[in-house]
Amino acid sequence: MRILLAAALLLSLAFPALAEIKTISAPEALRGAKTGEVVLVDIRQPEEWKQTGVAEGARLIPMRHPEGGTGFVRDLLAAAKGDRNAPIALICRTGNRSAATAKALADAGFTHILDVSEGMAGSGAGPGWIRRDLPMTRCPVC
Repeated sequence: MRILLAAALLLSLAFPALAEIKTISAPEALRGAKTGEVVLVDIRQPEEWKQTGVAEGARLIPMRHPEGGTGFVRDLLAAAKGDRNAPIALICRTGNRSAATAKALADAGFTHILDVSEGMAGSGAGPGWIRRDLPMTRCPVC
């Protein structure tokens, strides 16, 4: 039994944690952001934030970052307090960009990625943050 436990421990140390990408609803993202259990990140562009407003509690980090992928990852790590294992929920307009970004973050070593696949405007996954009438704020940086 001890040999099995030791082998399991060695294997867990030898291989990095696999990324978990989970789909969540907009209300689940809101609850997580409100309790501080989740870092909610709106990855849309500033023009979109200005047009619709932003999800209450969301950090604003555009997927198409002015400094490219390096800038995006740097700002995301800052929002997650340097923790690549922190639960990070990504939201975009309809879930396409958040799904693609979730995969890229998994490749970059982030391990707990949440995709708000219905997005702000809705998709086949759900009506979206706006149509659900979830709390919004004006864009503070637009």
